[in-house]
Amino acid sequence: MGRPGIVTFEPMALPEDELLARIFRTLGDSTRLRMIERLLEVGEASQTELIELVGATQSRASEHLSCLAWCGFVRVQRDGRTARYCLVGEHPEQFIRLAKGFLRDTPNAVGGCTILEEGAEPETSDDEEVLVSDSTDAGTGMARV
Repeated sequence: MGRPGIVTFEPMALPEDELLARIFRTLGDSTRLRMIERLLEVGEASQTELIELVGATQSRASEHLSCLAWCGFVRVQRDGRTARYCLVGEHPEQFIRLAKGFLRDTPNAVGGCTILEEGAEPETSDDEEVLVSDSTDAGTGMARV
């Protein structure tokens, strides 16, 4: 028994919040994000070119490009035996621009969140102080609660 397929051909009936979360998970992988950024720079590229640009293996690049294509971020255009990838519409660029703006406004918040680390589980008790982002604090950007 091999790995499960990347996509299902029948859309799953999911609530809107889960579908939105899936959009962010699509962008939540640094390799897929680098692929989108490279396509923003070059317009279109073959899988081989993207592998060179982002430093991924062929099999991983193929899986990531399949995800990006199925989720509507990139389109595949066949040119003989070569598949060329390009971004679909303006949404990928808008996501990247908004995310970079958010990062500029809250640099300490995202970089300091240990919950986002692979496999990390929050380790707080009711007695512990938790630091949360506070946009009014120009010093650290963090406030104690």
